[in-house]
Amino acid sequence: MDIQQATRSYEAWVAQYAKPVKPDLRLKHERMASSPFVFLRGTFYRWLQLFQSGCESQVRAPRVLAVGDLHIENFGTWRDAEGRLVWGVNDVDEAARLPYSLDLVRLATSAVLARREERLVISVPQICEAILEGYLTALTRAGRPFVLAERSTWLRDIATNRLRDPVEFWRKLDALPAVTRDIPEKHLRAALPDPRLECKFVRRIAGVGSLGRPRIVALAMWGGARIAREAKARVPSAAHWAQDRTPEPSAADARILAKAVHVADPFFSIDEKWVVRRLAPDCSRIEMVDLPFERDEARLLRAMGWEAANIHLGSANRQLGEHLARQPKDWLEVAARAMARAVVKDWRDWATAGA
Repeated sequence: MDIQQATRSYEAWVAQYAKPVKPDLRLKHERMASSPFVFLRGTFYRWLQLFQSGCESQVRAPRVLAVGDLHIENFGTWRDAEGRLVWGVNDVDEAARLPYSLDLVRLATSAVLARREERLVISVPQICEAILEGYLTALTRAGRPFVLAERSTWLRDIATNRLRDPVEFWRKLDALPAVTRDIPEKHLRAALPDPRLECKFVRRIAGVGSLGRPRIVALAMWGGARIAREAKARVPSAAHWAQDRTPEPSAADARILAKAVHVADPFFSIDEKWVVRRLAPDCSRIEMVDLPFERDEARLLRAMGWEAANIHLGSANRQLGEHLARQPKDWLEVAARAMARAVVKDWRDWATAGA
């Protein structure tokens, strides 16, 4: 199965669970052709096939409730029930029981591809060393969430840098097209401080992997200021498509954060059809272009590795450390380089076919 065949098969499978937004799906295909890094973000379904054949030594690694679609732009911030700013994994749409190493290899591969496109300057060996150091340290210390208060002030400075401008944030949401049909109004209003608030409903285009699925935002005024809630159509993890099996009744995306070493976002919820979250200037995904020019990339990647361990610790045991101890010293670098080559080859095939 080549990339075009895999994409057609996967998208037909997704359509069983969520009616595709065809203009957004066409946009996703265009974005996938733009660069290998963006292609990686949009093709977790294909990654599962490539990992199976390209990382045979890791396929039988201990399984955990894994993020699946882990990459360097799958991190963001939210406010917890105490109002504190928290940083961590931002999206668990593709969560499934998978080899723990799949998350680490995908995270490292995304950094290798980002470096190829000059989004990062750190070397490949340093990328892998930083991720593994963070992961192993978190395992030995039983993890710890990143609450950006007394600790992790360097990360707070990155998360709240000047580029995340509230005026620009709300201007972009206001400019989105209004919608009047197929609105999950019950879900959105349930997430508002007052379900009777007057709302404007708009269609949002965001992300890459989930682009093409309905994504509706409720905009309202409360307490004299703007608020927003987003509902995104929920689809089971591509792991079920790749393994040709029926999705579990109790989905991993609904369990993974509850079990992880994690400080919850009180506005984040998942049910059978929708994923609902709060949107705000300080509660969103952090992309590489949003990061300040001056940053400690090794430190940031260590934090990402640590956060991967926070997630895995919810369903892991000491097997992870024992398995890692048996791996060759450069196993992650070898795997990330191999997977980066496979992704680039697929991207070239995709871009050529679409030309």
